[in-house]
Amino acid sequence: MTLAPKQPPVSAPQVLKPSVIREGRPFPLGATWDGLGVNFALFSANATKVELCLFDIDGRTELERIELPEYTDEVWHGYLPAARPGTVYGYRVHGPYEPDAGHRFNPNKLLIDPYARQLVGEVIWRPEVFGYTLGSPDKDLSFDERDSAPYVPKCRVIDPAFTWGTEHRPQVSWENTVFYEMHVKGFTALNERIPPEQRGTFAGLAHPEVAAYLRALGVTTAELLPIHAFVHDSYLTEKGLKNYWGYNSIGFFAPHSAYLQSPFTNEFKEMVNQFHAAGIEIILDVVYNHTAEGNELGPTLSFKGIDNASYYRLLPDQQRFYINDTGTGNTVNLSHPRVLQMVTDSLRYWVQEMHVDGFRFDLATILARETYGFDEGGGFLDSCRQDPVLSSVKLVAEPWDVGPGGYQVGQFPPGWAEWNDRFRDTVRGFWKGDPGTLSDFASRISGSADLFNKRGRRSWASVNFISAHDGFTLNDLVSYNDKHNEANGEENRDGHSNNHSWNHGVEGPSDDPEIKELRERQKRNLMATLILSRGTPLILAGDEFGNTQYGNNNAYAQDNEISWLEWNKISRDDHLMLGFTRRLLEIRKSFPILNRGRFLSGNFNEYLGVKDVTWLTPDGSEMEQGHWDDSNARCFGMLLDGRAQATGIRRLGSDATLLLVFNAHHDVVRFTLPSVPEGRHWVGLIDTNDPERSEMPPFDFGHCYEVTGRSLLVFALVGGHRRQSWYLRDTDAWNRHIVDWAGGPA
Repeated sequence: MTLAPKQPPVSAPQVLKPSVIREGRPFPLGATWDGLGVNFALFSANATKVELCLFDIDGRTELERIELPEYTDEVWHGYLPAARPGTVYGYRVHGPYEPDAGHRFNPNKLLIDPYARQLVGEVIWRPEVFGYTLGSPDKDLSFDERDSAPYVPKCRVIDPAFTWGTEHRPQVSWENTVFYEMHVKGFTALNERIPPEQRGTFAGLAHPEVAAYLRALGVTTAELLPIHAFVHDSYLTEKGLKNYWGYNSIGFFAPHSAYLQSPFTNEFKEMVNQFHAAGIEIILDVVYNHTAEGNELGPTLSFKGIDNASYYRLLPDQQRFYINDTGTGNTVNLSHPRVLQMVTDSLRYWVQEMHVDGFRFDLATILARETYGFDEGGGFLDSCRQDPVLSSVKLVAEPWDVGPGGYQVGQFPPGWAEWNDRFRDTVRGFWKGDPGTLSDFASRISGSADLFNKRGRRSWASVNFISAHDGFTLNDLVSYNDKHNEANGEENRDGHSNNHSWNHGVEGPSDDPEIKELRERQKRNLMATLILSRGTPLILAGDEFGNTQYGNNNAYAQDNEISWLEWNKISRDDHLMLGFTRRLLEIRKSFPILNRGRFLSGNFNEYLGVKDVTWLTPDGSEMEQGHWDDSNARCFGMLLDGRAQATGIRRLGSDATLLLVFNAHHDVVRFTLPSVPEGRHWVGLIDTNDPERSEMPPFDFGHCYEVTGRSLLVFALVGGHRRQSWYLRDTDAWNRHIVDWAGGPA
């Protein structure tokens, strides 16, 4: 087989007066404006030459190519005194084109700076964007000599100056954190309270009403789906679809350009400023495990052409091919020190420069995988743990991937929180009525100590969720037995089939009053379980008012009404759900016993004479092993004693005592309210069968409460213990605010 020349000639633009280039410095990496000029620095261990390409302001015309004059510690660098913020640039990197050796240099392909702070334009899917010749019988072993510059994004130098004013970080404690997973575009695209020109952008989220809504709802921390610059996959654009979720990054320092209403990246900072002013944190869902360049047949946009053998994990004995632990074609090589530096530099940039409050790491197991497998003491996790910036913000792992040993829930080190899919599946199964789930359900709602109670970790390490971007919404969970992903164009083969969902008798929307009533109650049961459980709750945006995706459980490609929150379709039932969610969050905030960091043990404290939790049968007696083993058991009580030790200091707690009653049985169960030392009676706070009832009469000890089938109850103890107290704010004003923001009752 004869390969194309390794370094073919590439024609440069004609320049009448070439720019003056100086040596510059090998740090910091990227394009850095210092007030006098711009320093350019690019890592590549295997390149033979690097050309800096300058473009006009729109990125359409290449004006000049300048060879970077210095190479220091595997960094190519130079300094342009004439360059200014707004300068548009890219790189052409020369070196061997030897795919079998892991090298894919092709100077015909314009490349994105991995440290670019802003991108101009987007990928246009043409044969020119590939380093090899499409259609060649040699596939990726062939070499394409066409210029890709007209069809790929360029980089823009920015001035990072921004006046933060009196901004300060909310620094919400982990114990008080409530996540709200939201999409930049989907949250505002259909909201008429946002000016039309701002909808779907950072400017739209920066509208003061958005943060005010979240504050009124009671969440503390907005978790944004990926906002790093990403690429719409070619197979989606061919079908008229887009990569809506954004898990296809190509730039780890640049915000996605489509989310900018203005030409300035400071728009993101303005959004952060508004959220922080309302006391709301922002964390980013970040994708450092793979890039949009795919496998050996993917495009050459950045890393692949800069230094493929350094940036990606390649098969040791076949370096033409990529290790694919992500299921997306490639895996970023965090075992390489410069790649690890890029990721940690990116994280610090978003914390220090953009003022975000933390990160949720997509497929985080990959980030902790070394060549020999998952290692909770691996380079990336160690870097985060010892870094004074990163160790001070919220770090959340999605602790699984498709690679070997990919499922690692509970195995991340202290300081990290983790998405807990065991909570999701068990809680769904319990309320669906699956047999034999009671014992596991009790473990999940009490903090999943079996997974996280080690090495001084706290119950907040379990990020509990019922629904998220990936899967059914809360409404669809109770409305569909099966996925309905036909709009994705994959004949409904994509997405998960094991959803632990139940349509309650009719697939999809129903006009049957009994089915509608039961579905609404089940939504309240699931939401109440999520918010009142030990751990950190995560609410999917729109679940608070019953948003639907019409049965699509994999809406990653649906940049339309399927995924956007339909504020204009909120019904009376939706408003009831909205107010109910608000009340649940107020209860969680008002009763500290619900968000203590200590795990529940159920053991009797001899010194204090109290148990932290007592599990009760419907007759009010304490559960024994036989009750736990009963696969038909569906109803039980959870007594949280506010006198239990709250911290490491051995003393009585001063929190209010709560009783939670869970009934997943289809029929009414008579539950005897237990007596509690130093208490007088119980007062009802929540009955999911009666969501509009804000107050219930007091109930004496021994009272037999008729618990409606498939419902959840919360009681607070009124007693004589001098240190026990509880207080619920009048939430009418807050409820009026969020109901008004959501459009008013239908």
